[in-house]
Amino acid sequence: MLKRLCLILVLCLLLTACSAAQTPPPATSPSCADGHIDAGNDGFCDRCSAFLLVMVDFYALNDIHGKLADADTHPGLDELSTYLENAKQTDDHAIFLNAGDMWQGASESNLTQGRIMVDWMNEMGFAAMAMGNHEYDWGKTPVEENAQFAQFPFLAINIYDRETNQQVSYCKSSTMVDLGQVQIGIIGAIGDCYSSISSDKVTDIYFKTGSELTQLVKREADMLHEAGADFIVYLLHDGLGSSKSGTVSDSMLRSYYDPALSDGYVDLVFEGHTHQKYVLTDSHGVYHLQGGGDNEGISHVEIAINIANGNTSVTTAELVETRVYAYGEDHPIVEELLDKYADQVDKGNEILGTNSYNRNNKYMQQLVADLYYEAGEAIWGDEYDIALGGGFISIRDPGYLAAGEVTYKMLYSLFPFDNQLVLCSIQGKDLLDRFYNTTNNRYFISYGEYGQYLEQNIDYNATYYVVVDSYTSLYAPNKLTEIERYDAQIFARDLLAQFARAGGFENY
Repeated sequence: MLKRLCLILVLCLLLTACSAAQTPPPATSPSCADGHIDAGNDGFCDRCSAFLLVMVDFYALNDIHGKLADADTHPGLDELSTYLENAKQTDDHAIFLNAGDMWQGASESNLTQGRIMVDWMNEMGFAAMAMGNHEYDWGKTPVEENAQFAQFPFLAINIYDRETNQQVSYCKSSTMVDLGQVQIGIIGAIGDCYSSISSDKVTDIYFKTGSELTQLVKREADMLHEAGADFIVYLLHDGLGSSKSGTVSDSMLRSYYDPALSDGYVDLVFEGHTHQKYVLTDSHGVYHLQGGGDNEGISHVEIAINIANGNTSVTTAELVETRVYAYGEDHPIVEELLDKYADQVDKGNEILGTNSYNRNNKYMQQLVADLYYEAGEAIWGDEYDIALGGGFISIRDPGYLAAGEVTYKMLYSLFPFDNQLVLCSIQGKDLLDRFYNTTNNRYFISYGEYGQYLEQNIDYNATYYVVVDSYTSLYAPNKLTEIERYDAQIFARDLLAQFARAGGFENY
């Protein structure tokens, strides 16, 4: 009898357990197979309490200008590489972007015509890069070659071929980043900075700007939305001309950006070109960011996208200053790339001589004008009476030559452009207006006794001869007529290198 009672009890317990296991969930927690609901927009499903926000972090660079390796005057990208790698590990979705002017400016990049920087972006997993004006400093061929090598798209919705009047084949208008639950559309464009490129390098292309660019971006944004984009980023190689904070007025934006794009077409803008630092919102609440230039920092924005109702919000918008990561752990990728391209980049490490004291920007710019005049006299002086040498002489980061050993890399950073020496003719009135009496603080001239005499005795209608570089000679308002170019690959930095080897920075 006792055994029978025990057996019945066991059976009852088993039946109770099975019944509990098969009981459906209570009505207060229904299935959301038909979709989540978030009427209160608090980020949680009203029915199943699931978290509905997809977090996306954007990290945007601009105007790095080839500064891959550490130097005394600037940090390289080894610490930044570690910072970005960490972001991949800690963020739900990290997207790396570039707003242009990535290649031109430092020896390791220039000596590979940007290839080493494209390689770095491949390794880091960049999603897209907008074309900057300085990407064209060697003409279009390196751009075409680097586009084939890149594992990410070059974006430029408004660069057109002059012959075909079609968008250039090596650039796309946009790209879509698929994050599973959400889609991120990215549009790229270059601003109205055609004149910032030596004109002989871009004779076969032109940029659509102003209202034409606005229409192109609007149409592309509509296409991306129709294709499922939940959020659209605009990479624009142009920007505000000054650093400020807070809200930017539509009138200030209109110099380079049409505020109408912020009305339902573009959700976030990363900018470049002007080397300013800002985190701004426009009249529509759209953020505009630029991280300075020459590896001063990066722009970081985190957004939240609600998969139930499609609402988006910016949770973080900031500039990450270089000092935040400059003392972090070095990533091995930079050293690996320098080793990979050693045959090309080792020239930059050549020690040319010693500099006895810091030489500021004005000193270096005037010295280049002096060297232009001396080189012009040596090349053409037997045949032509040369009035002066010089012209528009731009100096880049860091803007001075530091005391101590002088390397080719240092001179490359100051004067990276491949502008040839050119002998030109000019009418007397223009010589006086454009050179002797110029008010442009980037024009520097050098002359001997003949030029000194002409300064006070110019015949307005006479023809004179000057030696400038190809950027100055091609600038139409200078009214220069090219007579002959010096075809040897001798540029401003090479004249400075010769000067350093001769002990000039020790004695001059």
